[in-house]
Amino acid sequence: MTRIAPLADVKARLSAYIEKSQTEGPVVITRNGKAVAVLVSPVDDDDVESLVLARSPRLQRLLKKSRASIAAGRGLSAKEFWSAVSKPRRRDVR
Repeated sequence: MTRIAPLADVKARLSAYIEKSQTEGPVVITRNGKAVAVLVSPVDDDDVESLVLARSPRLQRLLKKSRASIAAGRGLSAKEFWSAVSKPRRRDVR
C-alpha cells in the first residue's frame, strides 16, 4: 500500500521514510496537501537508471519527437530498425 506523508514530516524523519520505502513500497510526499515527490527504493542499479531516464525531460522530448515522426510516416519498419541497429558503427579516425 502506498503511504502518503507531508514534506515536513519526511524532512524530520528521512531515514525512517527511506526504510519504509524499502519495506512497504513508495511514499508519496505532499506539500499543502498536493503530491510533490515520490520516495521509491530501487531494486538494483538498472532500476535506478530506469527511474531516472523515465523522468528525464531530454528523453521525453526525444520520445515525443520520435512519436510525431512515426505518426507522420517517417519512421522505420521493424526490419529497417533492427538492420540499422545491427550494423557495426564506423569509428571516426582523426
